[in-house]
Amino acid sequence: MRLLSSVIRSFAAAAILLPSASLLAQGAPPPAGRVAVLDVALYNAGANLQEATDTAMAALSTQVLRGKLAELLGDALIDSAAVRQVALSDSAMSITGNKPCNVIVACARHAGSKLGADHSVMAKLSKTSNLIWLFTGQLINVRTGEILMDDSIELKGDVEPMVRAGTRNFAERLARTVKQQAVSGR
Repeated sequence: MRLLSSVIRSFAAAAILLPSASLLAQGAPPPAGRVAVLDVALYNAGANLQEATDTAMAALSTQVLRGKLAELLGDALIDSAAVRQVALSDSAMSITGNKPCNVIVACARHAGSKLGADHSVMAKLSKTSNLIWLFTGQLINVRTGEILMDDSIELKGDVEPMVRAGTRNFAERLARTVKQQAVSGR
């Protein structure tokens, strides 16, 4: 009897996995939907002290965001070079009036649409002082323009570890939201 129930469980597991493997083999999009992540924008105009290293914190946040999402979403994440290329294109600049694409929802949607993404991600790192930074991020449904997630995380203390932790936290919640959207068919 034990052997029979073990065989039944094996067949049930295979039946669940086969459709997914078949879809992936046919080149179907990953179950989470495709995601375009724009570079994290830096806003430090309101800071009590602007420093040359502020730009490095936005670059670090971009790196952590993409790295964590690649870990959590795998092939659903669109190549960063392709996202940058579209974000800097003439068509993107015409939407933004020559402002950066990574701070305008319409441009994030445009970039996502050009790349065949289901979702676009925008984020901003804002410095208010050397000890207080704010990470904000949005997950946008490319097709509808709906902002599915609009988060902000206050970062206090030693900036580098806080930027890493805040960005990872956002990425984890974002990945869960993307996966839930895929399950619900949105």
